[in-house]
Amino acid sequence: MDNYTVWQLALYSFVGCSIIMGLVWVWSYRIKNAGVVDIFWSYNFPVIAIILFLLAPGFELRKQLIAGMVVLAGLRLGTHLAIRITKHLREEEPRYAHIRKEWGKNAEPKMFGFFQMQAASNVLLAIPFFIIAMNTEPRLSVFEYIGVILWAISVICEAVADRQLANFKKDAANKGKVCDTGLWHYSRHPNYFFEWLMWVSYFVFALGSPYGYLAIISPAIILYLLLKVTGIPTTEEQSLRSKPEAYKKYQATTCVFVPWPKMKK
Repeated sequence: MDNYTVWQLALYSFVGCSIIMGLVWVWSYRIKNAGVVDIFWSYNFPVIAIILFLLAPGFELRKQLIAGMVVLAGLRLGTHLAIRITKHLREEEPRYAHIRKEWGKNAEPKMFGFFQMQAASNVLLAIPFFIIAMNTEPRLSVFEYIGVILWAISVICEAVADRQLANFKKDAANKGKVCDTGLWHYSRHPNYFFEWLMWVSYFVFALGSPYGYLAIISPAIILYLLLKVTGIPTTEEQSLRSKPEAYKKYQATTCVFVPWPKMKK
């Protein structure tokens, strides 16, 4: 097997993700819906994981574990988003419609740049995967076992949260109401919390490898994005617009991120 460096693997990963995002941009241009980028942002992580599994020089079992984890999680989230977005394929999500309106006549070339930035973010966030896949130590450490357990908990709980919300929305009787059942009873955004916890699990797994501490960048970036940028702020804003009174009551009693018992009003 050729002895690829981490920089070569990062380049191959970016090229692969960039090509995918270029094709997705063409599709989004034709249907006027940039929301499809979210689907393939999720699917790009399995692409990177497969590249690393095939080309990285690390211990085979370790590569199998991290590749399996990333592929399963990426396919689950990407498919969940695909089902949701393709139901309204001709209706662009409000946040992307707002961006398109702000960019005006230059929207499409800027969207192309935005899609390529998503490809770059895939590679940046994949830092734990690169660290893990380069580790040739032929034994697993306690950090790696803990990482796998934490990953399983986070992925299962995120899937449960997504399913609970989907089932709630299916019931016409819940129109205008706030989902306050299951995990949503304890957190306003349990899906985001467990998504972040999954990235924490990759960091913990990476601690079993040299330079594993550098993997902290991934859960740190994800946490910032969820709390301050594209996650919770936009979701809360939309919920307050669609069901203001009900959501304000929900906000007053329910923790925003970490699942926690109800607060007293």
